[in-house]
Amino acid sequence: MSDTRRRVKVYTLNEDRQWDDRGTGHVSSTYVERLKGMSLLVRAESDGSLLLESKINPNTAYQKQQDTLIVWSEAENYDLALSFQEKAGCDEIWEKICQVQGKDPSVEVTQDPIDESEEERFEEMPETSNLIDLPTCELDKLEEIADLVTSVLSSPIRREKLALALENEGYIKKLLQLFQTCENLDNAEGLHHLYEIIRGILFLNKATLFEVMFSDECIMDVVGCLEYDPALAQPKRHREFLTKTAKFKEVIPITDSELRQKIHQTYRVQYIQDVILPTPSVFEENFLSTLTSFIFFNKVEIVSMLQEDEKFLSEVFAQLTDEATDDDKRRELVNFFKEFCAFSQTLQPQNRDAFFKTLANLGILPALEIVMGMDDLQVRSAATDIFSYLVEFSPSMVREFVMQEAQQSDDDILLINVVIEQMICDTDPELGGAVQLMGLLRTLIDPENMLATANKTEKSEFLNFFYNHCMHVLTAPLLANTSEDKLEKGTVGSTKSTTICPDNYQTAQLLALILELLTFCVEHHTYHIKNYIMNKDLLRRVLILMNSKHTFLALCALRFMRRIIGLKDEFYNRYIIKGNLFEPVINALLDNGTRYNLLNSAIIELFEFIRVEDIKSLTSHIVENFYKALESIEYVQTFKGLKTKYEQEKDRQSQKLTSVPSILRSNRFRRDARALDDDEELWFNEEEEEEEVVVPPIEKSKTDDDFPDSYEKFIETKKGTWFSFNAKNNSCCNSLMKHLFF
Repeated sequence: MSDTRRRVKVYTLNEDRQWDDRGTGHVSSTYVERLKGMSLLVRAESDGSLLLESKINPNTAYQKQQDTLIVWSEAENYDLALSFQEKAGCDEIWEKICQVQGKDPSVEVTQDPIDESEEERFEEMPETSNLIDLPTCELDKLEEIADLVTSVLSSPIRREKLALALENEGYIKKLLQLFQTCENLDNAEGLHHLYEIIRGILFLNKATLFEVMFSDECIMDVVGCLEYDPALAQPKRHREFLTKTAKFKEVIPITDSELRQKIHQTYRVQYIQDVILPTPSVFEENFLSTLTSFIFFNKVEIVSMLQEDEKFLSEVFAQLTDEATDDDKRRELVNFFKEFCAFSQTLQPQNRDAFFKTLANLGILPALEIVMGMDDLQVRSAATDIFSYLVEFSPSMVREFVMQEAQQSDDDILLINVVIEQMICDTDPELGGAVQLMGLLRTLIDPENMLATANKTEKSEFLNFFYNHCMHVLTAPLLANTSEDKLEKGTVGSTKSTTICPDNYQTAQLLALILELLTFCVEHHTYHIKNYIMNKDLLRRVLILMNSKHTFLALCALRFMRRIIGLKDEFYNRYIIKGNLFEPVINALLDNGTRYNLLNSAIIELFEFIRVEDIKSLTSHIVENFYKALESIEYVQTFKGLKTKYEQEKDRQSQKLTSVPSILRSNRFRRDARALDDDEELWFNEEEEEEEVVVPPIEKSKTDDDFPDSYEKFIETKKGTWFSFNAKNNSCCNSLMKHLFF
């Protein structure tokens, strides 16, 4: 037997009655000594590992469905399925199973499943009771047939017997002929009985019956029977919807008739399950598990058939990216791909990987770049859904594409910038689309899912790209709404707002989303975001939003600062001190007054963190500049605690100073700071070179103001803090005295 015929997919049914993929492999029937019998073995085609080892139990009920599927249960609530690539392979394994159980391979079910509660009663039944006698299929017998079908649903054994009788006698087609007669005669009573009969047959949960009911010949009559629910005053018009309202759109003509038939069948069966059939009760919830499986495997087959048709997919992509394609046609193509990607979620992981790689090779990302920029809201929404499937599948693939694209395109048309612009321009008052896009951006810039190999580091390359080409697009709304012309000079403790903040709720929501993303960057991007904040004086602009009338936006601004302080990075601390950036926070606290709310608690927590972590530079700055405004706050001990920490540190420094030898504190050793000799200047320059922090440069955005006073100059205050004092080195000694006294 060829490998193709042996190729199978292994599925298990989970607690939610959904089929989970176990993997693809090749099946064989082999005697296993350990299991004492003939067993089914499936080894993974990727690495040869054992996916399945199942002994063929003589008493297990195996079912053969749709010519390429074998389903069985090994234990309570543990169902298994083998989906064969070819019918011949399924037939051969089915013969092996039937051989072990002593059954004729022509049967579709090898055993009647026995409910434990009925097992004893079943053993006592005479052999003549193995079949259920069906009433003759006539109009005056419909009530009797309906009573029979309804009565067996509570008994698994009787359900199996009835299903076998219906299958053997071709009974379903006869019932559907009666349906046509009842409709022609306007026989309402007969139509109501037929509704109960067909609904009951569906609840028998038998794949062999589904194959008859859902065939092209029968399915519309089945839908017709289900229109006549006795509980409704008027029948539904499901057939009218399926034949006239629901239109099958072939974006590209499908030449494979089998594929077209499978698509029609799957849509109609899904409609029956989701729309027509009532929600099953607690006692009926497992009655339609086989119907769910029927739909699932149909979808798997559709995706596989489309994926293998390279000519079809190539033509779809060609039209999608062709400038001559009209908007209506492009909308249909995008919706097709959205549904195609949704169907692909039914594939097992290996096949799903192959599916998305096929789409990537055909150019799905450049195509999305085109359609995401269209004015049609429906098209953009569908394109966003497709993009989310791709990002979820492989963020690295998307990152690699946008970095290659940057070498050939302007920043404005880069895919990732198109995504950011769609987030910014979302017209939904609740920004539903923007929230989805923000989540995708967060996934793309998350270092946790970036690969590092011997030859290249994806994290470094992509973050350099993102901060050079994309960050200015992301922060543009923030900078525009906090521009310098909106600032007014205020004083500490003033209750007057120091800025005019955006009052528009939608704008405030957008800024909150941007701040959430920037806060994520502070936590995960270290020096990239640090350099950007310093160069753009970003924290100052963010803190303008502390004056917003929207408390959630003020809290987002505060959270951004809290994350920065939480890093306990002296570069950030010095930047905050130099910019006097606690002022808007303290003003917000004082303006909040005695209100005990989330804003009050969040600001207090910020200062409490500084006190507990004993961040000396920030403590000194707060006490020296703001304590007079804060000393009246006594409902917490945070600010008094900060003052205590400050005084303790001041005393400690004084004690250190008194311990320095008097000769070093003598005035005759002091000299003017400008009177350094050439050797001292050289020594300072060398120190600066040694302590220089290398940060990749960020290209300036045309719309952003430069950080007014270069941060690199400011870090000179750090120079000389750490050194090795060598008394023999006169230049070093003089530098030490300069550091201590000047």
